[in-house]
Amino acid sequence: MYQAPCPPPGSSGSAQTPSLRQVPSLGSKAQSSASAHTPSVTHAPSPWLSAGLGSMAVFRSGLLVLTTPLASLAPRLAPILTSAARLVNHTLYVHLQPGMSLGGPAQPQSSVVQATFEVLDFITHLYAGADVHRHLDVRVLLTNIGAKSAFLPPLSSSVQNLAHPPEVVLTDFQTLDGSQYNPVKQQLERYATSCYSCCPQLASVLLYPDYGPEELPTEPLDVLLPSTIRPASPVARSPKQPVRGYHRGAVGGTFDRLHNAHKVLLSVACVLAQEQLVVGVADKDLLKSKLLPELLQPYTERVEHLSEFLVDIKPSLTFDIIPLLDPYGPAGSNPSLEFLVVSEETYRGGMAVNRFRLENDLEELALYQIQLLKDQSHQDNEEDKVSSSSFRQRMLGNLLQPPYKRPELPTQLYVIGLTGISGSGKSSVAQRLKGLGAFIIDSDHLGHRAYAPGGPAYQPVVEAFGTDILHKDGIINRKVLGSRVFGNKKQLKILTDIMWPVIAKLAREEMDQAVAEGKHVCVIDAAMLLEAGWQNMVHEVWTVVIPETEAIRRIVERDGLSEAAAQSRLQSQMSGQQLVDQSHVVLSTLWEPHVTQRQVEKAWTLLQKRIPRTS
Repeated sequence: MYQAPCPPPGSSGSAQTPSLRQVPSLGSKAQSSASAHTPSVTHAPSPWLSAGLGSMAVFRSGLLVLTTPLASLAPRLAPILTSAARLVNHTLYVHLQPGMSLGGPAQPQSSVVQATFEVLDFITHLYAGADVHRHLDVRVLLTNIGAKSAFLPPLSSSVQNLAHPPEVVLTDFQTLDGSQYNPVKQQLERYATSCYSCCPQLASVLLYPDYGPEELPTEPLDVLLPSTIRPASPVARSPKQPVRGYHRGAVGGTFDRLHNAHKVLLSVACVLAQEQLVVGVADKDLLKSKLLPELLQPYTERVEHLSEFLVDIKPSLTFDIIPLLDPYGPAGSNPSLEFLVVSEETYRGGMAVNRFRLENDLEELALYQIQLLKDQSHQDNEEDKVSSSSFRQRMLGNLLQPPYKRPELPTQLYVIGLTGISGSGKSSVAQRLKGLGAFIIDSDHLGHRAYAPGGPAYQPVVEAFGTDILHKDGIINRKVLGSRVFGNKKQLKILTDIMWPVIAKLAREEMDQAVAEGKHVCVIDAAMLLEAGWQNMVHEVWTVVIPETEAIRRIVERDGLSEAAAQSRLQSQMSGQQLVDQSHVVLSTLWEPHVTQRQVEKAWTLLQKRIPRTS
């Protein structure tokens, strides 16, 4: 299995030698007694926290060992995660070992934690709490968490490889005087390296989070976490009840931009499965109804991220990751499967799978329903749950790939090519950009100028297609010309070979006009931007996307065409996906006008930060 290399000392965020006197910045509790021990470093120099409470995290990956009993740990979890997020900026592994004590005469060893519904609820609670730290890829490791099973294998004594070997090990275990006590840290480091592959220069930190003014109880609470896992009858549940283990089970989803709600679903499935987990990943037709499907990660990329996560959290399982091409998938036909993990949204689908199995003389699957995670920061047009759809919406207006370098363009001008399928609302976006200060070049208007008598394309078009395309007054009849080239690739190429270079030349003249007016941003509004190759004269391509069904509705309403004619028009253009694949920024007019305006303003603000300014 691939492992990310450990960075050399000083290469990942800080070049400072560790100084344990800086650790009190992680929480006020340590300030009074950190100097009492004059702690020293127990390992070679490595990156460290550079300054005070608000300092940037300096470790790319870390391991958080939680030792507090779960009932007492739950109210402490948010401050603990906040403290960890100040030290780790990419991957945070979490290892549960409730009740473990450090600093005693014996070196603690990893032991099996019985998987109860309380443990599953806590894992859900942890992922929900971690959602506020979206820069962190949090992964709760399940190797030492065992479901009730007659075939549960013993805890492996071998060291588990991790995709991102931890550079620092953190813990909620605290010394009585609130210090970074070296014997405790040494045991913590030995414990971490006995369980997982860590970087050779492993640092260690005892976290002393700021729990606020309220006193937290030192004894475990009887108050239970909200129930988040609901097994269907005949499986009963109570918080302390051990979770049953199964040989094989299944879980499915789109798994786009793997997020914490996905991780809950997958973690529960991994705890239940003891031998094999079949993971169906939605593809092809099942993606058509998704919001902003053009921004979905490719199937192979989703599988890659999914596989790394699964192997990290429970490498003892065999994972069978397959494309999900119909609503039933392998859960509907595989006789060896015993359970299916679903969300509140997909529970009905799970019931349908069981009906399908019964119709085909297969046993029903035990269904485990997972509660959706609430998204505390969702916007008014986004879902109130943690979802990939909301993540894709938040990509709108962002820069998706580096801009083109165009030294041949006027140095004072930054040029945007704005495109989109017919009916996408591209022209309305152009007007919003004009309101923010952009100079707009309308390629349709340039085309009209080029076609006009005396225009640069007039005579070549007449010579190519004959005088019968003219009105009596000599003006080109664009409807007649359109009917001549529509559906005829050869004739269409003759026309575009004439028109596109002419329009490009006129656009460059318009750019000079923009410079003369003192404009810094110029937008070329062109439906055929990419087909014409005009991306060669812009710094960025911005695409406006809309579902095809909505585009057809708008074309029918706007242009009076039939649905079939509107469909035919769209089929003659590049698809939204083809446009997005070559785009730097994506926008959508699917929602209310104020939402579109907010997107455009966001894109404009981000653009101002990256365009070069010349004096």
